[in-house]
Amino acid sequence: MIIYTILERNINRIMGAIAYLFSLLPGGLGAPFEYQFMQRALLTAILVGVVCGILSNFIILKKWALLGDSISHAVLPGVAFAYLLNLPFAVGAFVAGIIAAGSMSFIEINSRIKEDTAMGIILTSFFAAGVIIISRIATSTHLMHILFGNVLGVQMDTLILTVIISFITLFFVKIYFHELLIYTFDPIQSSALGFNRLFFHYGLMFLITMTIVASLETVGIILVVAMLITPGATAYLLSDRLSVMILISASIGFISSIVGLYLSFIYNIASGASIVIIMSIIFLVTLIISPKYGILNLGKKLQIS
Repeated sequence: MIIYTILERNINRIMGAIAYLFSLLPGGLGAPFEYQFMQRALLTAILVGVVCGILSNFIILKKWALLGDSISHAVLPGVAFAYLLNLPFAVGAFVAGIIAAGSMSFIEINSRIKEDTAMGIILTSFFAAGVIIISRIATSTHLMHILFGNVLGVQMDTLILTVIISFITLFFVKIYFHELLIYTFDPIQSSALGFNRLFFHYGLMFLITMTIVASLETVGIILVVAMLITPGATAYLLSDRLSVMILISASIGFISSIVGLYLSFIYNIASGASIVIIMSIIFLVTLIISPKYGILNLGKKLQIS
């Protein structure tokens, strides 16, 4: 309770600072952020955008795009059961995500089924179960909020949970950056150096699951997949160094969250979709003009050859 009070007090101070900074913008551009619900939404979106951006690098480099997709869809039945038991959605989502991740690994280890096939099975079966349960107990409004998020309706409890999950993720990446670097690019060498591959394998899966839980009310189950892939894919086109990729992808998550949320308020469109569209536009521009891997640059190389 004391920790909650301290976090709430500090978050309110940050929100006050956000309101002040945006009030300095000319022409009333910062007017939407005079409201507390917009300040909460902005802080939540920024945290989710930055954390998803950081984790997206490991997802891209490990070729785990389908893993993020699988876990994000697999949390749906957990959300449904949490609704039935009158528990926070985050609790049910986290439990379902952990069960789904464990099930994928169990199927892969104990059968001839490959990893991608196991992910596909878990994705479809868990998601189908969740849709069936929700169709029986909730309205379409509930389903839309779960699937696509509603960051403008984020309450203080959700924001505090997002802060805690963001801190855990950033702390893990900071402390184990060197080990994660080696594990990501060369798992065999990481074992030879004495690193526990299972620890980092399941550690990353655990962080991905927690981040998906934190993203439920921001962009929803479906759109969080884009936030876990697009920033890392964009950074991958701009740099070959993991540290630089992390800075780029985190910046993309930060900028997309602010611009997307602002546009969603001004034009009355879905906030999660707006954030993802901004990320996608940044990716497309990067894909075209990237100095080393862009389409234009590849075209020049072909002309030269």
